[in-house]
Amino acid sequence: MSILPALAALFLSYANGANDNFKGVATLYGGKVLSYRLALAWATVSTFAGSLISYFLAAKLLATFSGKGIVTETVLRDPAFAIVVALGAGCTVMLATWLKFPVSTTHSIVGALTGCGLAAGGLTSFPAMGKAFFLPLVMGPAFAVLVTIFVYWLFHLLRVRTGLESSFCLCVGQNQQVVMGTPGLLTIRSTGMRVAVEEEQHCRLIYPGRFLGMNVQRIMDAFHFLSAGAVSFARGINDTPKIAALMLMLPFLEPQTGLILTAGFMAVGGAIHSRRIARRMSFEIADMNPGQAFTANLVTATLVIFGSVLGLPLSTTHVSCGSLFGIGVSNRTYRKHVILQIVLAWIITLPLGILLGALLWIIL
Repeated sequence: MSILPALAALFLSYANGANDNFKGVATLYGGKVLSYRLALAWATVSTFAGSLISYFLAAKLLATFSGKGIVTETVLRDPAFAIVVALGAGCTVMLATWLKFPVSTTHSIVGALTGCGLAAGGLTSFPAMGKAFFLPLVMGPAFAVLVTIFVYWLFHLLRVRTGLESSFCLCVGQNQQVVMGTPGLLTIRSTGMRVAVEEEQHCRLIYPGRFLGMNVQRIMDAFHFLSAGAVSFARGINDTPKIAALMLMLPFLEPQTGLILTAGFMAVGGAIHSRRIARRMSFEIADMNPGQAFTANLVTATLVIFGSVLGLPLSTTHVSCGSLFGIGVSNRTYRKHVILQIVLAWIITLPLGILLGALLWIIL
């Protein structure tokens, strides 16, 4: 019973990495700036760095997710509490990953913690739960949408005022048809020239010209790359303390050790299971050019880092998706059915975590 809580928390770390690691760099992959492997490597490195820094910046989150003031001391001292919360949240996140839904690990932890507290009869205060958890989780994505729309409008106005224009490439090639030649052989026959202006799949929007003597497109790609790293860095700061807090219930484990173990298993989970979430986040929510992607990343990183420092349990997933929704609304490319599916998954996450937390407590 001394080891099982740590193993359960590491399973939750793995599940978190599988569902969350790629979210920060989804715009790099979707915008064809980086390949899947390079984007994943950048996400892993920057997330791990944020996890290490979280020891200095996110002490309030460690305290918030320790359960103190939410459940009674008797329940907190029971090793089964940490096991139930970690397993309930981890199973919820892994199920969502398998179904390709980007969900909130924060929601899963809060749900499992609530369900465990209810089943154990040790939940102290529903108003405290609402103030500490539910209000920030609900307001986070809505605020991200509004801020992204406003910031995108400012950046768009700045681009127009400075005379920077965007353009698409012209694709010229041959239409080819595969036909049956001699028995057992296939031949390729040209059917004429093809000229098209492409935005997706073949070409991407670029920013020609120079600004302050520098190539505008290279500047934008560099800022886009750094902003994606900032989102992953912010996620490491925000998510690592929430999971490591479950390990702090073990008297033999130091906070530094818990944070490092959590960061390591998050990286492993992301390396193995990120591809299913990558497709959904990168291509299926909305279309965006590098400037719009940079805007979404900048808003996400800023809100999550400030929320972590202030001890607000914001969901990186909700804020990140909220920013992408905001861009989709601004450029009118959002896919309503995909957004509705993701929001429905968010709604289900909390009650599913509560149900699993209660059932696992009864079983243990």
